[in-house]
Amino acid sequence: MNVQTNSMPSQDPTATPDTRIDARTRRGRLQMLMLLLVCASPVIFSYFTYYVVKPSGASTNYGTLVDPLRPMPPENVTNERGEAVPLASFRGKWLMVMTAPSACDEACAKRLFTMRQIRAGQGQDRERITPVWLISDTGAVDERLSSAYNEPYAGVRFLRMDAVALRQWLPAEPGAGAEDTVYLVDPLGNLMLRWPKEPDPKQISSDLKKLLKFSRIG
Repeated sequence: MNVQTNSMPSQDPTATPDTRIDARTRRGRLQMLMLLLVCASPVIFSYFTYYVVKPSGASTNYGTLVDPLRPMPPENVTNERGEAVPLASFRGKWLMVMTAPSACDEACAKRLFTMRQIRAGQGQDRERITPVWLISDTGAVDERLSSAYNEPYAGVRFLRMDAVALRQWLPAEPGAGAEDTVYLVDPLGNLMLRWPKEPDPKQISSDLKKLLKFSRIG
């Protein structure tokens, strides 16, 4: 009588426990890498279409790409309630960032106005954008600025960050300082774009519209 036996796959008899552990570790790292690529693909696609493909009829971008991208530093910022929170907690949206001391001069107030108006001009996409004023000292902010620009009235976040860390993170264009312009941080927390000194609001708005169109993240 023929007896059939079910054969079961067996492990390599020559493999040591350490070898099997190393193989599982490599598979785990590969799976994690694939997951990260899937999560980052919307932003990567938006960068590619915005800077490489160029939609038909579109002009070149107005802002300057920060190369290489600069991730958010592992710093805490102080929010409007005086609480220390990680800067990284603001990831997830497109951040329009400016910096200036608390004694906000006319140029500083103009940048606040510009960011507020550009965000409002994005229509339904405005909720994907958070304007941020990174205040570089501990001085008091004029209450008129808070009433006109701070959330919840206009959506601008007033956050305080160490001045040294700010200078290290925000690259200034030649002949200017970080206080002279507006920056863009992507939803993954990468500083990616810097607009020129005294930027044209219409050109900034155009850059944002293209990025928001090609990326559904944030």
